[in-house]
Amino acid sequence: MKIAIPVENKSLDSNVCLSFGRAPYFLFYNVETKESNFVVNSAAAVTGGAGIKAAQTIVDNKANVLLVTQLGENAASVLKAADIKIYQAKNASVKENLDDFTDDKLSLLEKIHAGFHGRRNR
Repeated sequence: MKIAIPVENKSLDSNVCLSFGRAPYFLFYNVETKESNFVVNSAAAVTGGAGIKAAQTIVDNKANVLLVTQLGENAASVLKAADIKIYQAKNASVKENLDDFTDDKLSLLEKIHAGFHGRRNR
């Protein structure tokens, strides 16, 4: 299973980024091998459609699960179409969120917002 998480820095000690589409990086963590791979989020600098483009990055990197603090409806639609499960991350470190996920302490993200449509949320 591969878990994706938007992050501020290339470190497991980094906090989960509060903005999905504008996160500087995505961590892809393989649960079986414990391998971490950080990918630059090319959507962070686009003027519009950052959430959709970021969601496509998650799909292209073959993640099964996304841990995120909040998510817009357009990005959620892309992820759901690819059958990627979306869980509510805590405003804590990546490592804490990974531990909580593997211990079944995170729930599915229930609240999807309308999106920011051109407004940066950082």
